[in-house]
Amino acid sequence: MTAVRQDAWSAEDDLILAEVTLRHIREGSTQLAAFEEVGEKIGRTSAACGFRWNSCVRKSYEGAIGIAKGQRQKRSYLKKQPSVRGAQVAGLILGDTDEEFGRGEGLSENTLSIDAVIRFLRQWKGTIHEAGRQLKMLERDLREKEDELTELRSENERLSKEVNLAQSDYRVVNDDYKALIQIMDRARRLAFLNEEEEEMKTRFKMDGNGNLERIE
Repeated sequence: MTAVRQDAWSAEDDLILAEVTLRHIREGSTQLAAFEEVGEKIGRTSAACGFRWNSCVRKSYEGAIGIAKGQRQKRSYLKKQPSVRGAQVAGLILGDTDEEFGRGEGLSENTLSIDAVIRFLRQWKGTIHEAGRQLKMLERDLREKEDELTELRSENERLSKEVNLAQSDYRVVNDDYKALIQIMDRARRLAFLNEEEEEMKTRFKMDGNGNLERIE
């Protein structure tokens, strides 16, 4: 998988990232190898997995990381021990009885391993619980945003109708105004012509020869 997806990380993606990375730490592998494995599983690039681990997920697994590093050191130490010692530890891992390999130090390692697993599982449970709580908060916020968006859409629709009505009223008023201006203009021209006619009648008269004579 080489494409970088832009969708948000899910809680399941974070758990896969944490599980694989912790396993690689325990086994003495590199985190880069872990990120590449996770990327193939969830369809993201190794760079995206590394960024997610260092910026967000790692903070929730500090205790588990310490346990994994301790187990890695123990693995490294046991590899340097005699073969009998390795067989004893292998028996503990495979679930063989204490009587077969003898009690004492082997039982102590088994108890330590169980305690480490219990601590890890408790921390993991707390992480899952916190992720669930955050998911519920996100779902609640999403519902609130959806309700707010619905209200905004309704308000936008109402305002759009009011704007359309206002535009229609404006066009009607504008047409009436133009008609009134035309009427007033015609009335003004008629009044001016009437005044000129009256002035002509008042100031001039025709003499006996048919000529207009101005009256002072």
